[in-house]
Amino acid sequence: QVQLVESGGGLVQAGGSLRLSCAASGRTFSSYTMGWFRQAPGKEREFVAAISWSGGRRFYADSVKGRFTISRDHAKNTVYLQMNSLKPEDTAVYYCAASRVDATTREMYSYWGQGTQVTVSS
Repeated sequence: QVQLVESGGGLVQAGGSLRLSCAASGRTFSSYTMGWFRQAPGKEREFVAAISWSGGRRFYADSVKGRFTISRDHAKNTVYLQMNSLKPEDTAVYYCAASRVDATTREMYSYWGQGTQVTVSS
């Protein structure tokens, strides 16, 4: 069982930066692939980024490549999403999730956090 709690969301102007954190409980955190997804009002939840259990493989949606960076700290049981050059279209609720396999589809993720709101003003 893994419990996930996101933090770090907020309101930022276009071009600004935010860093999201996801704190995980459970001794097996290090064995999970961790992902970030987002859901804007009226839209489907979409994949943003993922990082393998070792941190050696990282995956990004085309829309965030070059702007967002995912990382993890095993000692702190935490995964991060550094978001730079933010755009109004990045506005969404951001969710942290855990999967037993490297995956970019939400169906492969078993555990989810409650989400944190990110709002980018133009």
